[in-house]
Order: sequence, then C-alpha cells, then structure tokens
Amino acid sequence: FFKQKTAYEIRNCDWSSDVCSSDLKGENLMAHALEISDSGDVAFALRGEPAWHGLGTVFDKDADITTTEMLDLAHLSGWNVSIEPAVVPAGYRAVTDNFMVTRTNPFDGEKEILAFVGKKYRPFQNEALFQYADSILDGGAKWESAGSIKDGRQVFGSLVVDKSFTLDPSGANDTTTTYLLVHTAHDGSASVTASITPVRVVCQNTLNMALKGTKQSFKIRHTNGTDSRLNEARRVLGLTFDYMDSFAGIANSLFETPVDSKGVFDMFTAVYPKPDISAGKGAIKKWENKIDLLNDIYYKSPTQKNIEGTAWGVFNALTERLDYFRKAGAGSSVFDPNVTAEKAVILDKVRTLAGV
Repeated sequence: FFKQKTAYEIRNCDWSSDVCSSDLKGENLMAHALEISDSGDVAFALRGEPAWHGLGTVFDKDADITTTEMLDLAHLSGWNVSIEPAVVPAGYRAVTDNFMVTRTNPFDGEKEILAFVGKKYRPFQNEALFQYADSILDGGAKWESAGSIKDGRQVFGSLVVDKSFTLDPSGANDTTTTYLLVHTAHDGSASVTASITPVRVVCQNTLNMALKGTKQSFKIRHTNGTDSRLNEARRVLGLTFDYMDSFAGIANSLFETPVDSKGVFDMFTAVYPKPDISAGKGAIKKWENKIDLLNDIYYKSPTQKNIEGTAWGVFNALTERLDYFRKAGAGSSVFDPNVTAEKAVILDKVRTLAGV
C-alpha cells in the first residue's frame, strides 16, 4: 500500500527485457485486496505516484494534506461505524449476546453489515484512528497513504516520519525511510495498532520485523477503556525509534559484508532448505521455483543493482519475494504477523551466515 514503483509492476516480466508476468515462475503477485465500488472507485489514496497495482487517488508529492483531506481522498470519511443487536430469526433464540458492526457505505451511502461481534466490542471510527496517528507525531509528519481493504473490514493509514538512514551515500546511496502505520479492523479481527515500519525506498520493500529488545508497535483492543490508553501510545511509540536505530546498525553491517554466488545460494537454501526426496516431485519443483525466483530478483531486478554482492542484497531479495510474490488473496504483508515473524527468521539466518 506504500507507493510501490518497481519492476514487478510491469506485467509479463522477463527481467532482462522488462517484459513481465504477474505469475512469475509459479508465484503470484501480492493481492491488493483494496475496497472497490461497483462503479470502479477505489478506497485508497497515496502521495506522489501510482502504487504497483495502479489503483486509487494519487496526490502531489509536495501537497500539504490534512488528516481530514486524507480521509476524504481515501473514501474513509463518514462511515459512522456502530454496533446494533443482531437480529435473531423467528423460531430461534440466541444463547449468547451478538451484535452487528454496521457502517454507511462510502460510495453509495447505504447501510451495510461488516461483521458480527460479541458484547465487549466497541467501534473505533476511522476519524479517531487518523487523529490518533496525527497526535502521536504531534502533526510533525506527512500523510503518505490510506485505504480500506477486505470490503471495509480493515482500514489503514501511513505517515512519513523524519527519520531515515542511507547506506554508502556517495556510492550505493541505498535509503531506508520510516513510516508510522496505523490500522484497525471493524470486524473484531485486529486491535487499533500503531507501528513503526522501515521501508527501502528504491523498491518500497517493507522491512518490518520483530527485533529483539525493541518496541515496534502499540495495540489497543476494541473494548472499554480504549480512549484512556491513547495517551500512553505516544510515550511508548517514542521508544520505537530505538527499533530504527537498531535496524540501521544491522543493515550497515550486512551491507559491508560481501557475498559471492555460492554465499547467495547458501543463504537462500538456509532460509528455504531443499525438501527431502520423500516429499515428492511436487514439493521439490515448488522449492526449485522459489529459488529460481529469488535468483531472478537478486541478479536481475533493478532494485538490487546498488546492493548486489552484499548480505544486505540477499536479505532484501528474500523479503521482496514476501512483499511482492505472495499468494493471491494473502493481503498486505504489513498487517500479517506471520510474515513479520518470517522476516525476523530470515534476518537471523542471514546475519548468522554473514557473521553479523
């Protein structure tokens, strides 16, 4: 959902000729899952240039967009999310208290049901979520992107934070910048969450992962007491900049570690070992496709040109595969705790083999 302009955007991709395929070597591009109206309007907006999926409203990279304007551009305003008692059909009785989460559809103004939840659930308006993000940074950041996914069941917004690092400024000039990401779910599947997320600018690859000893996110459940915890979020997330400091040190060490072709293969296969022959031909073929794809990303993608031959390049090839070539329907990797955990495992394995 961050602005993502990479070689992977181009359909039918042969890396050497810039002709691309949305299903390269058997792995699908990440599904965007954005909410789209019957008339084709998209609940998504971002700064600067179209995202990899080419959808949504794009506003000028230098525009001073207010929180209210961001909500309007992304069709997130005026949803009036609420809970109403669930209707029990005639002839039945309910043994638990259930409620409907409803909203006003942003495209046609009709009331609709987003989900069914228990009695402790409390709605959290999109306006409150975005004001929460803006207040955490005291208005000191620019809105970058916002949108609705999974038919309105999840919403998100991101702001660019004035904290970044650049590896080898006079050479590779590889920059990673920082975003504050806020998101929540209107179906009870996720808390109100604020996260510090590093993103490699050249390909907009999301590098978020759980680093030991650092605080990356702050969560608030959709229950009573939500408002009282908002004040604590700003203090806690101030500590998460330690996360970026830790990550910058690791990135620099990986960048300074040279890796030859054998080392690249060893790292790929350490993360994804070859299945035993007893697993069958299908499993082995799937593994071969995965390694082929990683080699294509590492050796042929333009996003790797300035970092090839380093452990940092290997790490980014591995995480780019997760961000851009996951199974269709998987949704955004930023919201997926399993992907975050997998990236943490990848980082540990690459660091171990690189001796970092």
